[in-house]
Parts: sequence; C-alpha cells; structure tokens
Amino acid sequence: MPDNPPFRILLVEDDESLGTMIRDYLTNEGFEVSIETRGDTAVERIPREAADAVILDVNLPGMDGITVCRTVRNDYTGPILILTARGDELDEIIGLEVGADDYMHKPIKPRMLLARLRAHLREKPSAENYAEATQLTIGDMTIDAAQRTFEINGESISLTTAEFDLMWLLAMNAGKVLSRPDIYQTLNGFAYDGLDRSIDLRVSRLRKRIGDDPNDPQRIKSIRGVGYILVSDS
Repeated sequence: MPDNPPFRILLVEDDESLGTMIRDYLTNEGFEVSIETRGDTAVERIPREAADAVILDVNLPGMDGITVCRTVRNDYTGPILILTARGDELDEIIGLEVGADDYMHKPIKPRMLLARLRAHLREKPSAENYAEATQLTIGDMTIDAAQRTFEINGESISLTTAEFDLMWLLAMNAGKVLSRPDIYQTLNGFAYDGLDRSIDLRVSRLRKRIGDDPNDPQRIKSIRGVGYILVSDS
C-alpha cells in the first residue's frame, strides 16, 4: 500500500558485507533500514529512534548484543531479533531470556529473515483477528486489544509486543490448552519445526512479567508434552 510508510528497521551489525547485504535486500522489499555497527552506540539509538524492529548481532564492538538487548528491553517494546553464530545454543537461550523475541543462525538466509520480520511486524492480534470483544477480563487480569494494555488488579503491567501478543492469544483461549505448534503458528505465521524453544522461553518471560511463580505457576500452567493454558477463574 503506497500510502503506508515503510517499516523502519535498525540493523546492529559490525560485519560490513553482511550488513550491506541485509540492508539492500530489505530495502528492495520495501523496508527502511539504518545500520549501527557498535553495541554501546546501539543502546542509545534503540530507545531514541524507536524503530519498528531491531535486528541485533551478538558479537559487537563496544558492547555485546546480549547486553544491548538486556539494557534496552524495558524501554523498547518492539521486536528484537538476535543473530547468532550457527550452533551457538547458549546465545539463543540467553538472548530469549533477556528479552529477544526471535533468533536466527548465521549464515543468514535473506528470505527467512524477511519472513520472520513480517511475522513480527504484521497486524497484531486484535478483536477482528480472534473475536468481537476488544477487552477481556480473566480473574484479576484485564487485557485490552484495542489499547494494547494489560492490568492486574487495576495495576498496569508493561509488556513487549511479543509478550502482549502471547498474552492476548492465551486470554482469547482462557481455560483451553494450546499446543506449542498452534501457538507458534499463530504468532509467527509459519509452521513449528519441533526444535524452536522461543515459545517456552517467551512463556517463561511472560510469567516473570505478571508475577507468576515459574516454579509453581498459577496463571499460565504447563501441560506436559502438549503446551500451555491460561487458567480461567470463571
């Protein structure tokens, strides 16, 4: 749609050839891409520029990508996609635990990167996506799809874009078990490969945000071998 401004992406990558390749590819696909090569500078730019999404390499001069993500996560609610060295599972786990919404292994496949970006940036879950109601109350929790707000006992809880989308999906299905593949497919727009742990880690992070004891969760319960359920008090 020509009247819609392009999505703005901040790419934090110190590899000049890779950064140029990603920028050119995404620019050709209609994105507006800025490149930052240092982690310490990225910490200042991410909250200030409020790009629609951040692509963040782990190995950066000045400050590593994991520390960058941890530092900006409370001030920046947009999607953060981590780039990791192939096979470096520790980067994946730590990155997701400190607030990244997704990760990709190097070498980067541009079409897959594009698909993941579009999944995170597409129209977010709303009343039109799932039901007619724009606001749901489950026990002491209230979630508003139109305003994208979440409250517990009237107290506002700040959620990132990805956390809110997961919370809304669980709330729309309160009292119903959702499988990992179903959650993954709905939130990302493509099929679950059976190996990706981002949903489990996103649930873990969401529990912490809403004060749900991870050792004995009362709100978002795990169903072994299946998935998750948001407990309904109704």
